Parts: sequence; structure tokens; C-alpha cells
Amino acid sequence: MIRLSLVKDAIMDQKIEFSCIVIGIVALAATLLAEEAWPLVFVPIAICGLPIIWGAIVGVVKEHDITADVLVSVAIVASVIIGEYDAAAEIAIIMQIGGFLEEATVNHANASIMRLVGLKPATARVVKNGSETIVPVEEVMLGDTVRIIPGEVVPVDGVVISGATSVNNSILTGESVPRDVTVGDRVSSGTVNMYGSVDIEVDRVGDDTTIARMARIIENADAGKSRVVRTADRWAVYIVIIAFTVAVLSYIAFQDIYRSVTVLVVFCPCALILATPTAIMAAAGNMSKRGILVKDGGAVERMASVDTLLMDKTGTLTTGNIVCHGFTSTDAGIDAEDLERFVSALESRSEHPLGRAITSAHEGELDEVSGFSYIPGRGVSGTVDGKVVIAGNEGLMRDMCPANLDETVSAADRARADGYTVVLAGVDGRTVGFAVLSDTLKRNSVETVAGLRALGLKTVMLTGDNRHVARRMADTLGMDDVVWECLPEDKLRTVMSLEGSASTCMVGDGINDAPSLKRADVGIAMGGIGNEMATENADIVFVDDDISKIGGVVRLSRRTLLTIRAGITFSIVLNSVAMVMAVFGLMGPIAGALVHNIGSVIVIIMAALLLRYDCWGSPDTAPGVPGAPASPA
Repeated sequence: MIRLSLVKDAIMDQKIEFSCIVIGIVALAATLLAEEAWPLVFVPIAICGLPIIWGAIVGVVKEHDITADVLVSVAIVASVIIGEYDAAAEIAIIMQIGGFLEEATVNHANASIMRLVGLKPATARVVKNGSETIVPVEEVMLGDTVRIIPGEVVPVDGVVISGATSVNNSILTGESVPRDVTVGDRVSSGTVNMYGSVDIEVDRVGDDTTIARMARIIENADAGKSRVVRTADRWAVYIVIIAFTVAVLSYIAFQDIYRSVTVLVVFCPCALILATPTAIMAAAGNMSKRGILVKDGGAVERMASVDTLLMDKTGTLTTGNIVCHGFTSTDAGIDAEDLERFVSALESRSEHPLGRAITSAHEGELDEVSGFSYIPGRGVSGTVDGKVVIAGNEGLMRDMCPANLDETVSAADRARADGYTVVLAGVDGRTVGFAVLSDTLKRNSVETVAGLRALGLKTVMLTGDNRHVARRMADTLGMDDVVWECLPEDKLRTVMSLEGSASTCMVGDGINDAPSLKRADVGIAMGGIGNEMATENADIVFVDDDISKIGGVVRLSRRTLLTIRAGITFSIVLNSVAMVMAVFGLMGPIAGALVHNIGSVIVIIMAALLLRYDCWGSPDTAPGVPGAPASPA
């Protein structure tokens, strides 16, 4: 609730700021058009200038932080002292516009932790003395037995004491393949029970559950994230020192306080402060036309300095859709074609993702199945064309098809070592082969990784998959490095380990990526219409899943930073020339304010060119990259 109130306050503050700018412009225009309306000049000074002055005082006194606002404040006060009220009003309005543009690029709506907590069920099925009672999840105690039926989200952490099922673990690991669990296996809160009913003994409740720890990780990730000081403020200290030094020397040399005050006015960094927000706004507009939303304007500036790109595998580099590459037969009495026909027919009755992938890959009509049975967490069985067909894991085969099992497992292990997932198959009590499956790469993944490396970025893949799958995918993609079997904590730990030695960008699409998206210097969420947890913790959001746009974001960010630096350089040169003219009495405050306006317009024009900057390249019409290498089958 605190976070939501802060969001509302931020939005209200921005509306008030915009209203002050409009009122200030109207009041200043009235004073310029009608001499008798001169008292209105104090309106923009009060509503636009005083907040800047107060903020500068607080920054210096409480935080010992000298920013460009210090010199702006001095310029406003100095203009008022020498009676140049129009100049003071112009400076105040221009500075307020710059601040508003900067804030306009920032999305304050970050209710991620509230949503994460909402993923946990409000109730749990507690089993006591053989009877089942639904109670609030807060009342579940350590050691209680909780029953989880198919389709339910696991409310607490615990160990399975009866039953077997398959659990969708993607919220934690991003793995596209459900994990089979049986007695003795752990299950975590926030995961989804897909098929069988299981009873678990609770060993973690409340703040100790996995989903609660995820919320804390996300919150701590933001608290510990290093902040990049905006470019204008990095120059501010030097500008303040130079301006005051020249003003003092000017007074010593000419004994003219009016001339010294004019120096402070003309050296006010209006164009310098506008250089960053206008360039970022233009870059954000360019990206938005291509389905890329910039939530944090500072991320564009930070992205230009990124040298290490960390990328989630499932849903980012791969589609997350399992495909079957074929069957391998380990029995001379049955060939791969017949094995595929039997298992595809059997799996047509299954709702398991692996089963659906096997059936989808089969061409032709499916045989009739009788006596179909689903064994939760183990596999399926049934009769096809008069034969008893079994498909599942090694434990199921050992119980129902022990003959030829070891030879088949040995062959399957070689496929697993190459990074594939296998489903063992048996016919009439004998294990006779296996299906070979894998995740599929997105169409442009290989080209995108190559392009990012060509830009000088180190690419690292993070995945919850096992070492063999991770290595195969990383080698196929051409990644520089890979980290496998990652939980959210592991991904966050990887990002933190690079702090100080590298500037990082994390690219992901799932809840398990949220902490690292928030902690990295820049977080990019793929598929903004999908997982809200990822998008709320990212700085930049891709509305679609087109990974090829990442290279364009990098190039546009680098061009934006170049434009910002060019604008700042121009501003410094312009102010320096104006300052020299002010020292020798060749320019007064009104002329100085005019120079500020001209400089600001030129800086805005330079930034506006980013709106039409083409860094995306021509659409890729080449055939898609195969999802995986040819099956060993």
C-alpha cells in the first residue's frame, strides 16, 4: 500500500509541475506584451523558481551535493537582485521544463512486490486426522500436511509425503519442461501443480517461503542498485566553481557588481540541463515507434556504456516451445517409425507438454488408444494396435518395462549429454527406445548474438536448465559464457558479481528474471504483453519478442549519449563565450537570457534528430534459424 501511495503522489506531483509551467509561461508572456502587467513576472519566479532554489539548498545542506540546480538558483536570485525580473523568470521556466521532460521519461508505476505477493494463494488445504480443511494460508503451521490438487498454485514450501505429479517450476527457474516430483521431493510456493494430487509436509511458512523470499530479493535488488549520476550534474561542480571564480575576479578587476552578477546569469547552464532530457525523450520516441517502451529515461544513457549482456534462455533466446526431433529405437524388433506411431498415439491422450510435442510432430493419422492411464509424475500407458505401450521416465520403465532398460538408458544418456530431453518408451514389457526433444531457438537468435558481439558486448546466457542443455544452446548461439541451473538468487548473484568490473544489461521475460532485471544497470523485459513481474522491474520493455531489436537499442543509446555530449559541449562553449562578453561589459542579463534561449533551441533541434535516426537496419527476410541441431536419432 505504501508503494501504491508513492506512485499516486509521483503522478500528482508531475501534474502540478506541468500546471506551474503553463501558468508561468502565460504570466511571463503577459508581462512581455503589456508593460502594466509587470507584477505578473513574479508568478513564474515564485512557482517555478522557488522549488529549484529550495531543492538546491536541501541538496547542499543535507546531502552535500552540488548539482547544476545550484548555479541555476544563484542565477535566478542574482537576476532578481539586479532587477532583471524577466531574465529570472525565463531561467526558472526553462529549468522547470527541463526537469519536467526528464521526469516524463520515467514510469513510476512499480507495484511488482504487491503483485508477487498476490501470486501466493490466500488459502491452503490442510489435512488432519484424514479430513481436509481449507484455512487461510497464514494459519498453516510447520509440520502441517497440505494437499495440493491439479491446477493449484503451491501455497507453502514442503516435501512430498504421498502422491506424484508434475510441477511447473518456470516461476523459479524458467525451465520450459515441467519437473516430475514424487515422495521425498521438494516443492516450492508459487509453482503450479499440473496433474496429480499430492500431500506435502510443510517446512517453510510465512516470510520463509520461496515466494516471500523472491519479494525480498526484488526489493533489495533495487535498494542496492548503483545509481548513475546524470551527465549534467557531473559537470555541475566545475561549472559552479568556474562561474563563481570568474564573477569574483570580474568584480576585483572592474569593481562593478552589476557585471559580476551578469556573469552568473549568462553562465547559467540552461542548454546543458536540457541536453540530456530532450535527447532521451527523442530516443524514447524513436523506440516507441518500434514497440519498445522506455520506463526509465536514465537507462538510455546507461545502455550506451553497457559492455556485458546477460540473457535469460527460455522465452528470450528460445521460444519456450518443446519440439520432438524424432525417435531412437534400441530394439531390433521394432523400428523408429513404428515406435513413433505407437507413442504418438498414446501421448495424444496426454496433456503433458512433452506428450503434446510428440503428438504434434507425428505426421499422419493416429491409431486408436484403449485403456489409457496417466501415472502422475512418471508417465502414461495404454494399448495401441494390440500392444501395451508405456512412455515416461526411467522409474516407470524399471517397474513396467525392465527388459532392455539399461541399454536404452545408456543410449538416452548420450542424447542427454548433447543437451536433449528424452522420453523413454516401452512395448509389451520391454523398453525399446526413446523420443528426443528440445526447446527451440527464436528465429533471429543466432544472428542477434553475433551482432551484439560485433558491437563489442560480452554475451552471457543464464538458464535454469541443466549443464548439458545449457552448453548445447550456448554453443549453438555463439555465446561467450553460460551459467546453468540458475534460481532467481543465482541470476541476481551473477549480476552482483559483475558490479564494479562491468556495466551490465539483463534481458529476460519471466518472474524468475525480475530481481536481476532490477539490479542490473539496465533491465530489458521481452514480451511486454506477457509477464507483468518482468516488465515492472525492467527499465526498457519490448512489447513483442523480437530479440533482434536489442542491437538497435544499443546503437541508438550510443548515438543518444553522443548527442548529449555534443549538446553539453555546445552549451559550455556558448556559455563561455557569453561569459567573456559579460566580463568585458559587452552583454547584459537580457541579452544573456536571449543567448540561453537560442542555445536551448539548438540543443533541442540536435536531440530531435534522434527521432528519425535509423539504427534498426532492414528487416531480416532470411529463413529462420533451426530450433536445434539435427536429432541424434
